[in-house]
Amino acid sequence: MEITRQVVLAFTFVFGPLVLASYVYGLSHAERPHDLWGGVPEAWRVYIVPFMFVAALGFLMYWYIVFFQFDESALNSLRWPWGKSDGNGATRLLLAYTIFLIPSALWIESTILHIENDFAWTQYLVIGALLVTSIGNVMLGILAFGAYQDGVDGSFLMIIGAIMLAIQCILNDFVIWVYKFPW
Repeated sequence: MEITRQVVLAFTFVFGPLVLASYVYGLSHAERPHDLWGGVPEAWRVYIVPFMFVAALGFLMYWYIVFFQFDESALNSLRWPWGKSDGNGATRLLLAYTIFLIPSALWIESTILHIENDFAWTQYLVIGALLVTSIGNVMLGILAFGAYQDGVDGSFLMIIGAIMLAIQCILNDFVIWVYKFPW
């Protein structure tokens, strides 16, 4: 199967909203939704909640630039900063989005599974989902940096978008939330 802009765009049209739907569904059926905050102090939530919106804005900035400002050649030229462009930018972008979006959609359900069951292994499922999400976020940032090295218009805003996303996904979720959660 050839990975094209349309394939990656369709993937994000399905899995982007699926992440949001998983949050709505998870919060609606959790026995105690408040427990999903884990050990994060109430005072910190005032800081964290706005960054959820900052992250969403960063995701949308990145997404808009890649799909609606890049021409086909710019998208296909996306590369890792240490490699050369080989025309497989759409494949790299799909890989990064896949590694980011799928575990993002599974995080809340894995957390509910952990809270509602007394299994030793479920904490690793939750932490693993957040780790893989963070890796996907870093991959998106690295692709943006490769585009920046190549002088692609909009690539600096992609880096900013990836950083906005990383504040929530890596710092708030993977570092702070995992550290504070009462495993």
